[in-house]
Amino acid sequence: MVTLLTDFGLEDPYTAMMKGAVLSINPAARIIDISHHIPAGAVMQASWALFETYPYFPEKTVHVAVVDPGVGTRRRPILVKARSHLFVGPDNGIFSPILEDCRDAQIIHLKDPRYFLKHVSNTFHGRDLFAPAAAYLSLGTDPLAMGPMIDDPVRLPFPRPYTKKGSLWGQIVRVDHFGNLITNLRAEDVKKFLAGRRGIIAVGNLRVEGISKTYGEAPPRQALALFGSSGRLEIAVNKGRAADRAGLETAMLVGGEVMVSPSPGDADHS
Repeated sequence: MVTLLTDFGLEDPYTAMMKGAVLSINPAARIIDISHHIPAGAVMQASWALFETYPYFPEKTVHVAVVDPGVGTRRRPILVKARSHLFVGPDNGIFSPILEDCRDAQIIHLKDPRYFLKHVSNTFHGRDLFAPAAAYLSLGTDPLAMGPMIDDPVRLPFPRPYTKKGSLWGQIVRVDHFGNLITNLRAEDVKKFLAGRRGIIAVGNLRVEGISKTYGEAPPRQALALFGSSGRLEIAVNKGRAADRAGLETAMLVGGEVMVSPSPGDADHS
């Protein structure tokens, strides 16, 4: 099984070309699309989308992630072997959450041209390099045959959640199709911090009191916070888009800070 995650969209034939490259090497491959609507060049969003998704696939699945604004430069093509899954893509930080979660992952610099297409363009490594490498992996090729191991992959600067002046701070790591703001604050960490208190969640000019269980608990057009399917805190608007209501520029949404504080009436119970 081979999954694809890109920022290519569906208007152009690029995704089909990648699938053709895989199938020309392994006609029996099962190809699953994770998404091709990652915002152009949004490596951080892609990295979290992959991190949230891959555990639901069988072991030995090969995941190809191509959000690659540095294609053709000196950035390395890499293969990551982690938790019985294989990840193929550019060394630009796209696998950072996976490497953080799996400290014993093996990282391989893809260098052997036997596992690429005969002609590798400077601008489409997804088709000419990553897709063929994934196809050979899906046939059972030993990852260690594809190149040397490395120990210095690029890692994106993902600040960890922290506490300051009685509040818990995190970041928006992804904006989904519905405009929901998904954060890096895990449910267990938020619950531990609030310790039964109601809490106030603030991001941009949105301010939400309490954490709901479902989107429908809030009236239409009202903002709410809840623990989403990723197990992380997210901010949403019932029948609306939190991304449009946060008052932050689109380019500043991912990476924007989120604050969780005790409600004023709960402050004395900490």
